Amino acid sequence: MDYLIVIQALWLVIPAYIANGSALLVGGGTPIDFGKKWKDGRRIFGDGKTWRGLISGAFLGMTGGFAITIAAIYIADSEFAFLGLNDFGRFPLMIPIISSICFGALFGDILESFFKRRFGKKRGENWIPFDQLDFILGVLLFSFVISSLLQIIGVTANNWFFDSFSLWHILTLLIITPFFHLLANFVHKKASGKKA
Repeated sequence: MDYLIVIQALWLVIPAYIANGSALLVGGGTPIDFGKKWKDGRRIFGDGKTWRGLISGAFLGMTGGFAITIAAIYIADSEFAFLGLNDFGRFPLMIPIISSICFGALFGDILESFFKRRFGKKRGENWIPFDQLDFILGVLLFSFVISSLLQIIGVTANNWFFDSFSLWHILTLLIITPFFHLLANFVHKKASGKKA
């Protein structure tokens, strides 16, 4: 696997990693499902998915995304331009693109929690590979939809998603992300004793 593909793929999802990790670290408070149960008698999402986690996770992910956009612009004019790091369409396109990446990650995780509850899995119980891939699939879906919408309404001439994510980038993320996710969860649980 070409190391540039790996670097570029990971660069594209840095905002998602920040959003997902931040939601876990700074979450808490009112659950998104307000403690309500589904018709099967189980919680809709559970206590792990909160409004504070969603909003603060998205905000921090977007802040990180805007920062790496600026970094990408400077890198493109440096000796490291060969890395081909994505600038997320620069301003103002970066706003909807990075937002779609962050909210895609978080909603992918929330949707996975819904199905996890339906299958009787408890909070913190491993559900491989869904626990590891939910947020990446959310990123891919949301960023594809927003990029396509921006192209359809004429904001962009090209589709940012297809210009940015090659098949190799997607495969790389689907292969690498589970390992990062398992490592991050292991470290978090050891450090805090909290359930993911």
